[in-house]
Amino acid sequence: MRKHERNPRDHYAEITDQIIAALEAGTPPWRQPWDNAKAGGPSMPQNVVTGARYRGINVLTLGMSPLAFMTSDPRWATYKQAQDRGWQVKKGSRGVTGFFYKRVEVDRGDDDAQDANEGSKWFPLLRSFTLFHASQIDGVPAYTPPGIEEAPWRAPESAESIARNSRADIRIGGERAFYSPATDHIQMPPQSAFRSAAAWASVQLHELSHWSGSGTRLNRDLSGNFGSANYAREELRAEIAQVMICAELGIPDCDFTNGAAYVAHWVSKLRDDKKEIFRAAAEAQRIAEF
Repeated sequence: MRKHERNPRDHYAEITDQIIAALEAGTPPWRQPWDNAKAGGPSMPQNVVTGARYRGINVLTLGMSPLAFMTSDPRWATYKQAQDRGWQVKKGSRGVTGFFYKRVEVDRGDDDAQDANEGSKWFPLLRSFTLFHASQIDGVPAYTPPGIEEAPWRAPESAESIARNSRADIRIGGERAFYSPATDHIQMPPQSAFRSAAAWASVQLHELSHWSGSGTRLNRDLSGNFGSANYAREELRAEIAQVMICAELGIPDCDFTNGAAYVAHWVSKLRDDKKEIFRAAAEAQRIAEF
């Protein structure tokens, strides 16, 4: 078969299949099966050259590699970036696929269009590139985790500051944690009910992620009843957003708040729609940045 006749890779399907396999194995790709505190703590993946943080689906694709957590180094680079700086990717290293969207213009063929913009339409085209972890590259300067001075948002009280500054109505009491769209309030058990301050913070961040979906905020569909497919869809977004925020703040005890029933819903949804995880990650990014 000639090169130009080969079927193009279906990146949507590839990533979805990987995530389904991880979910069915009991290890969601946004959760790691080791002690993050002992491994150096979580951190958002970033580019070793530019310092820019990776976003959306790339947080998950890079999160499926244990390298950043096992080494406490969150940095990645392309082969060309390493080469341009005189570094060398180690022989035999396997890269991780990253993604970005490129805007592609399609001509509608409308000769009667009043201007050029009316005769064309833009579509997002998914493109891929390969990233290597800093531990796979010889010559990369040693990683020094930022201190509180360089990254004040990683201070222990940062999660409480986020909750306070959000002005969300957070009520303490009972044995369940939830967000109620009807009353626009978050209910949290007392902090003493949690095994650690970090566990309390991570669950509170999860509920704040739901809170962000109100019609007066990010305006997501929160109408699904408990146990429904729509409810599980929202849980998936809040689950990923929670972990993104925990990683940004350096919270090591980020609880997996949902159980097997939700995992089954997620797997079913992902099997039905290979682009769902990309949408979920993109929405989770917006939640984390809200």
